[in-house]
Amino acid sequence: MRNANIGTNVYRTITTCAAASLLLALSARAQVHVAQSFTMPVEIKASLSLSGCNNSPGPQITLTGGINLGGLIANMIFRNNQIGTHTLAIQNAVAAVAVPANSTIVIPKQPVLGGVGGNPWIWCQMFDEANTPLTDQIFLGRCVQGPFDIDAGVLAEVAIGATFTASDCANNPGPYIYMDGAMTFAHGVKARFTFANANNPVGGPHEAVATTDVTLISSGVSMKFPKQPVLGGVGGNPWISVQFEQSDGTAIGSEELLGRCVQLSK
Repeated sequence: MRNANIGTNVYRTITTCAAASLLLALSARAQVHVAQSFTMPVEIKASLSLSGCNNSPGPQITLTGGINLGGLIANMIFRNNQIGTHTLAIQNAVAAVAVPANSTIVIPKQPVLGGVGGNPWIWCQMFDEANTPLTDQIFLGRCVQGPFDIDAGVLAEVAIGATFTASDCANNPGPYIYMDGAMTFAHGVKARFTFANANNPVGGPHEAVATTDVTLISSGVSMKFPKQPVLGGVGGNPWISVQFEQSDGTAIGSEELLGRCVQLSK
């Protein structure tokens, strides 16, 4: 009787360990993370108002406006077999909008002291936070000629981080897949204003008497993706891939295979 109890306890222990291992394996497969980087076109639209042009130590400028983003789409691709096999592939692609095109980041209103009196000449140039130029120097004019409007297109370094899960793998017309994640600005964007008391129309100012940087997008700022279920349209536990694209259809990186639906289901 004692030996029978020992055998039962051993069996229960083995069964419990096996179940725990299976749950651990399933939970490890329940999510797939995809990370990619690219340069997103953004448009800076700002207004620059000035006061105290002849004051010392220079005018005060106030920058307001917004930054329009190029947009980001995640194409979810569902296939009933892997690419490269001889079996006829049934495929369906569904677009999920991660960042809407022309969505806007508001530039925080911030006064800046110019540093050069006597109605200075003013230029503006965009940089990232590593001081890499993103535009040429833009001549705005003399202080008293303001206010000025700034319209500049730049390419901003961003990183994508997304996690994917799925449910209803065997259902018709296909599973639901869920994407959760964010797009993060890697280096940020800033505007550098140059103030000079002389103007050289050919090569810019004779002497850059003062420069002032204004942060437009801070490094590390993120935009969270809206969590949305996407219906696959291909039943029978399909293979699922994702291809990120910019809003104009430009592909970002290569298509990423996430796995079969059951590998993503919780």
